[in-house]
Amino acid sequence: MSAITAETSTVYVPAPEALGAVLAPGARPPRPSALSASMTFGWRAMLKIKHVPEQLFDVTAFPIMMTLMFTYLFGGAIAGSTTEYLQFVLPGIMVMSVVMITMYTGVAVNSDIEKGVFDRFRTLPIWRPSTMVGYLLGDMLRYTLASTVILTVGLILGFRPAGGPAGVIAGIALLVGFSFAFSWIWTMFGLMLRSEKSVMGVSMLVLFPLTFLSNVFVSPETMPGFLQAFVGVNPVAHLVAAVRSLMAGTPDNGEITWVLTSGALLIVIFGALTMRLYNRK
Repeated sequence: MSAITAETSTVYVPAPEALGAVLAPGARPPRPSALSASMTFGWRAMLKIKHVPEQLFDVTAFPIMMTLMFTYLFGGAIAGSTTEYLQFVLPGIMVMSVVMITMYTGVAVNSDIEKGVFDRFRTLPIWRPSTMVGYLLGDMLRYTLASTVILTVGLILGFRPAGGPAGVIAGIALLVGFSFAFSWIWTMFGLMLRSEKSVMGVSMLVLFPLTFLSNVFVSPETMPGFLQAFVGVNPVAHLVAAVRSLMAGTPDNGEITWVLTSGALLIVIFGALTMRLYNRK
């Protein structure tokens, strides 16, 4: 015969005093606000620059090289004087350099995904878009630094903005604001593509036509008709015209409105697509 023994188990219920000793005393800390979370991730982006200062090469050496190269390479041939050409080309080079470095936002997002950092971020009780907004806030420092470097080099070479300090500050602010909106395109690609090289390849494929087929170096009136049509709808060309007019002391309200409207549309469209991919990644 087989003897069947019934085992009884006792469930341990800890006393309230024991739980109080283990748990942290005091009230539960409040959930961070959207602004607080975004600023924290922005600070994280700046700390990465502090620990890897080589990242600033693209916002220091590259803008200086672009300014010197195009001023002295094309200035005499196009305007007859490097000083005169500098008054025209420097705002364009500033826009071109800053817009070109916006692609590194997507590269940074893709790099963090590959490292698994985003898996941790998704578990935190924070505002979901704060991770992406933090990247862009950190990059706004890079955009401002690049603009300042180019302006400083231009002033040394002889650039004299007729708009004065107010026009220069307004032009840089408009450029940084539009670049913030434009960077949402690359955050989408950073989530969509599978490697950093893919993000860089797609970014350059888009950025080169937008920056070189524009009014950065020459006036659109000298171009063939089909290129003039492309420049007319090119957002970078409108941005260059708006920044150039502010620095020249003759603000073009039509171009400024165009830039602000297109920037808002970029945030709405690509911000929504970015967060959809982020939530489903």
